[in-house]
Amino acid sequence: MTASHKYGTLERVKTTLEIPDPIFRRAKSVAAQLGIPLRAFVTEAVTEKLEASLKREEKPWVRLAGGLKHLHKETVRINRIIKSEFEKIEPEDWE
Repeated sequence: MTASHKYGTLERVKTTLEIPDPIFRRAKSVAAQLGIPLRAFVTEAVTEKLEASLKREEKPWVRLAGGLKHLHKETVRINRIIKSEFEKIEPEDWE
């Protein structure tokens, strides 16, 4: 069994899975309700699980990293002002 794909020809692999009976019965039932073969249901479920795991690997902050890079000089300027202000001692603080 082969399938054409934009990256070439993909081979299908026949395999044996051990699935607990209650899960198997539920999967078979849902596949029947959807009108698709169990193998299509399982393939879709595995595909969704793989895609979800890829999304989880990408930490939310990674998408934002570097998003404020254009403000680096402004951040340095503000930090310099804060540092100089905290270094000053007010006359009333000497008493």
